Amino acid sequence: MTNALPSPAPPVSRLALIQEPVKDRLDGVMEVIRRIVISDFDLLEDVNDVLLRMRGKLFRPTLLLLVNQVGGHRHKDALSLAAAVELVHLATLVHDDAVDHSVLRRGLPTVNHLWSHQVAIITGDYLYSRSVMELVRLGHLDAIGALARASNEMSVGELRQLTSFDALDFTEEDYYRLISCKTASLMAAACEMGALVGEERWKEPFHRFGHALGMAFQVADDLLDYEGSEEQTGKPVGHDLRERKVTLPLVDALRKVEGAPRERILDFFTRVDPTDAEIEEIVEIVRESGGLDYARSRARAFADEAESALEVVGETGPAMDSLRAAIDYAVERSR
Repeated sequence: MTNALPSPAPPVSRLALIQEPVKDRLDGVMEVIRRIVISDFDLLEDVNDVLLRMRGKLFRPTLLLLVNQVGGHRHKDALSLAAAVELVHLATLVHDDAVDHSVLRRGLPTVNHLWSHQVAIITGDYLYSRSVMELVRLGHLDAIGALARASNEMSVGELRQLTSFDALDFTEEDYYRLISCKTASLMAAACEMGALVGEERWKEPFHRFGHALGMAFQVADDLLDYEGSEEQTGKPVGHDLRERKVTLPLVDALRKVEGAPRERILDFFTRVDPTDAEIEEIVEIVRESGGLDYARSRARAFADEAESALEVVGETGPAMDSLRAAIDYAVERSR
């Protein structure tokens, strides 16, 4: 009897391939994060344990470390800068969940669900303050400035999102302003910070790269609310619509639809607790109007801007290859 053939190894994910040049350093980032958030207060320790189990994809630290390695650099402080960026990102997620009253994040109970909204808000503040303390300890004033600007923009972005419920008044320009603050600002800061402890002469093009990448990333992320899966997003499909958040596919649809379909959209935004069937109806209206196709085209346009920024840098090597691959990763998640 012949031996059975071994099962094929699972395919390596696209993100894992992007992270290959920095995978050893990403483990170091997690060690730094654990050191930064350690506390002698039992409640904070319990909350931190939950947050660390929610470990995400570390996309922003990946960008910072990849940029840092362009030109052959591997600055020791880059691990702490990457950890600070991830902690700020995590703080925004904790705050978002509290504001949205979300009960799940990446398939796990949120801090506000396990404890309270007050604990979640204060925990987010703690993560922000610990990240700043780490940067102060290192003494990188330019990095502190970059992260502080991004944090300020994200706060403004969250306030914009809280006031963006009127579908008729929310324009495409409003949407871009929102996601520039909400997502692109931190990716831009991560890339800039990587250059500050690497090839500092490239900090401006890498900042532009990170910003354009963040814009593409968020447009693609908003598309997933219409056509993704809970496995991809970590939240139920239609979550943004259920929360009556207006994103680019819907903005484009509202410019085109008239009559009964338009009335259905406007009626939907008056519902306190829309049903799954009502959400599916709005998704179909947006799809038929071309809203999803338009959003894909805009994500690709931002991706092209990111490509152009990398061309200015003009370096080669594994880190640059991964940064280019990150552009397609950001856009193609919606496919």
